[in-house]
Amino acid sequence: MLVAYAVFCSTLGSTFPDPPESLSAREALQPFNVLVGSWKATGYPENVSKEERAAGMWVETDTWSWKFKGEDAWLEVKFEKGKYFTAGELRYLSEKKLYQLQLFAADKSSVTYQGSLKEKVLALDRVNGPSQQEERLVISLLHANRHLYRLESRPMSSTLPFDKKYQVGATKEGVPFADVGQGFECIVSGGAPSMKVTYLGKDYYVCCSGCREEFKSDPEKYIKEAAAKAKK
Repeated sequence: MLVAYAVFCSTLGSTFPDPPESLSAREALQPFNVLVGSWKATGYPENVSKEERAAGMWVETDTWSWKFKGEDAWLEVKFEKGKYFTAGELRYLSEKKLYQLQLFAADKSSVTYQGSLKEKVLALDRVNGPSQQEERLVISLLHANRHLYRLESRPMSSTLPFDKKYQVGATKEGVPFADVGQGFECIVSGGAPSMKVTYLGKDYYVCCSGCREEFKSDPEKYIKEAAAKAKK
């Protein structure tokens, strides 16, 4: 038995591969490129009567874009006529290998959620929420022009399923990407292009104003990265 155990231990290195290299924020957030753009969204309360659901419905416009500062990158969202929030920031915490979404209300208060992405579903648990309540925010990336987000809660330490509090369904407005830069991708983020920028007489494509400004700040960097990616 001791010999068998020794043989088993000696094979662990080949059985379990080394963990992947840590991703940069820009790389880790690329699955959310589909969110970049403007969305028309309708929200409604859950687990209420039809009358309460109809009375509680609201319409908002959600606009996502990339932001950069040095080597750091994150996604910003702005909610126009949002019922609960006015803005938010989606970041990647490389040391924890988790995503973090911080949402801001009109009164300048904020709530923070952290979690992971699995099969196009981002499940985020609230950090430092009410001591007796557990909250979860779930974002489902359904299609290139459709996504949902919902808030759920349950008593702390409960084994019962989460109760849905509200859900918001969003559809991309205008879909301007359809006829802009077909066959190309954003040179900064890799997302679907929506606008063109020109450098030294050559055209390149970006997905949002944030990526446009980032490209302009150091075009040679992104041109070199794109060339290396194409070669690979």
